[in-house]
Amino acid sequence: MAAINDKLQAALNDQINAEMFSSYLYLSMSAYFESQDLPGFASWMRIQAKEEDFHVQKLFDYVIERGGRVILEAIDKPKSEWGGALEAFEEALAHEQFITARISDLVELAVEQRDRATQSFLQWFVDEQVEEEASADQVVKALRLGAGQPVAMLMLDRELATRVYTPPAAGAAAP
Repeated sequence: MAAINDKLQAALNDQINAEMFSSYLYLSMSAYFESQDLPGFASWMRIQAKEEDFHVQKLFDYVIERGGRVILEAIDKPKSEWGGALEAFEEALAHEQFITARISDLVELAVEQRDRATQSFLQWFVDEQVEEEASADQVVKALRLGAGQPVAMLMLDRELATRVYTPPAAGAAAP
């Protein structure tokens, strides 16, 4: 198999940066939730950051496996304040939708470049983004439903605290 071409290599490097920013954003949200005494929300965001770190490693390894070169760029500073849990999760959902669009653009580029291996590789990310968006959307809906009810916030905080990150087994495709 031929090495990855320069155009796809650059686009995948750009996606590595976007995924690193995602992790950084979710760590910032975690810190915000800690400052709001919402440890369950903070934990959920920390786990989300770990998932983004896994995405970075998956892309990183793929570029190298294809004979490419990973070039890391600066990561933008994430926001650090939100107007509450709903605003933060709405931003998380919007961010996941943004990442989904980026993944779709990568798939289109792989098709245009006739790189079947990269198309196949990116299918995991296409499927993963469905789960990522659904997960954030579920929390947004719960926050809207319980708006203004402190007991609902407490219950949701406890529920979000139960989320666990399980690192994928060797050779596994997804977390």
